[in-house]
Amino acid sequence: MQIEVDEYISQFKEGYFSPLAMLARMTEELGELSREVNHFYGEKPKKKSEKENTVEEELGDLLFVLICFANSLNIDLEQAHDLVLHKFNTRDRNRWTRVEEKGGE
Repeated sequence: MQIEVDEYISQFKEGYFSPLAMLARMTEELGELSREVNHFYGEKPKKKSEKENTVEEELGDLLFVLICFANSLNIDLEQAHDLVLHKFNTRDRNRWTRVEEKGGE
């Protein structure tokens, strides 16, 4: 995904936004996702005049900006993923009740 996004962005002279602008974009997209989740799962229905978006679409927008952010900072998201999973599998390995332990104790 990072290569595909980089190929897309590389078509344009402007390139990636600055880290601060990227963070602002990510915050904006997170707000749009929050709004969509609130409409779909929460107590606040949309106004009839509001455009129908989906949680999937908003997650996609957020993912695109996250990938742009990582690319602009030369961060390999696969390595970042591996680091966080290692952390969860070591530091947090006994933090949560495993599925096979439910009801067996």
